[in-house]
Amino acid sequence: MSDLTPQSETPTPTTDKITQAARETIYLCNFRVSVDGEWLCLRELNDISLTPDPEPAHEDPKDPIAIERLNLMNMAKLSIKGLIESALNLGRTLDSDYAPLQQFFVVMEHCLKHGLKTKKTFLGQNKSFWGALELVEKLTPEAGEITASVKDLPGLKTPLGRGRAWLRLALMQKKLSDYMKTIINRKDLLSEFYEPNALMMEEEGAVIAGLLVGLNVIDANLCMKGEDLDSQVGVIDFSMYLKDGGHSSKSAEGDGQITAILDQKNYVEELNRHLSASVNNLQAKVDALEKSNTKLTEELAVANNRIITLQEDVERVKEESSYQLESRKPSRSDSAANGQALGETRKQLKEETLLRLDVEKELEVQIGMKQEMELSMKMLEKDICEKQDALVELRQQLEDLRVINQQLSHKSQSADAGSKQKSEAIARLEEKINQMTGTVKQMETSEKHVVKQARNLNSAAGKLLQLQQ
Repeated sequence: MSDLTPQSETPTPTTDKITQAARETIYLCNFRVSVDGEWLCLRELNDISLTPDPEPAHEDPKDPIAIERLNLMNMAKLSIKGLIESALNLGRTLDSDYAPLQQFFVVMEHCLKHGLKTKKTFLGQNKSFWGALELVEKLTPEAGEITASVKDLPGLKTPLGRGRAWLRLALMQKKLSDYMKTIINRKDLLSEFYEPNALMMEEEGAVIAGLLVGLNVIDANLCMKGEDLDSQVGVIDFSMYLKDGGHSSKSAEGDGQITAILDQKNYVEELNRHLSASVNNLQAKVDALEKSNTKLTEELAVANNRIITLQEDVERVKEESSYQLESRKPSRSDSAANGQALGETRKQLKEETLLRLDVEKELEVQIGMKQEMELSMKMLEKDICEKQDALVELRQQLEDLRVINQQLSHKSQSADAGSKQKSEAIARLEEKINQMTGTVKQMETSEKHVVKQARNLNSAAGKLLQLQQ
């Protein structure tokens, strides 16, 4: 992209609409691509002179790298918006041959390539964003499945092809936005692959990652086994985002309802995902508590066995003491030794009893916690069921809206046909009216002629009467 800027540097008075259009401008050669509602229009740079938006103090407004980042961000915004709108019209299930989807991957490839550092290898210099995407596996373990699938795909021989396959698999998994946010938040790791002023290192990268959340409403079914991802040429087709001024959009009310339902569906899916994660965490905690409970139960059984053994030892010592007292009179030293042994045994018995009480209390606490966790899991399962029912209902409403939209389209077509027939009938009636008007004029002329003849006859008759008299 070129780094052209508007030629006029002095601020001129403009309307809010033109100012907003200038803020979303992509400069392309000697033309500007400006946003006009839902479409784009090409205009020459000399057509409009605007005051440039204030730039941060640390950034030069004429910096070509900054302009490239802005252009790529705007192209990503247009690509994502166009992909979502076109996918909604097709039922939100896309395949590899869909042109807006291919353009989206091309734009994402350009965004990831911006500001890449050149790495020297024994085969020469290499610039690929595959190394940056491999960081996701280290930061998010669940992304390891995508990386393993990409490495197992046959026919991929270059890092560029593996990076393209990774983008497609992440989109199908509806985790592209999450993975992009993960690596963008770790700029200390990205600095190994990107320059400091690259798109992924600046706030434009975070904006693009946020825009990718909207793609979660799209269902993509992509087959990459027969696709040559290594040798594809990624060129952005700007003609897909241009329009003429006479385009008419669809009903705003229907689009608003569909957008609201899709937002609700996205929210419910996100909430369902969080609830599933909470259930998994609670299940892990329950498993840990069950293991701890089993361990405590074993320790309690061991303590009970030790207490029973000690009680048997005490009974045996008492029996031996009583037997020795009856059989012979013990000496003072023997008696002191037996008393000391008996005291130690009683002390040990007391300690074991206290230990058993502590273990029983802890076991009761663990049982209470386990019951609370089971109750929480039941409530979460009930909540998940309700959310799933709501999701099914929302999908049904979406299908109803689609049917209504089709009916409205058919009615509009029939109304257009009826209006065309009425216009033809009106034209025929106007032609008949013109003919009748001509006929009336002829009759009026004839009437005047007849009146004139009648007057002449009356005058002639009067003259005849005068002659007869």
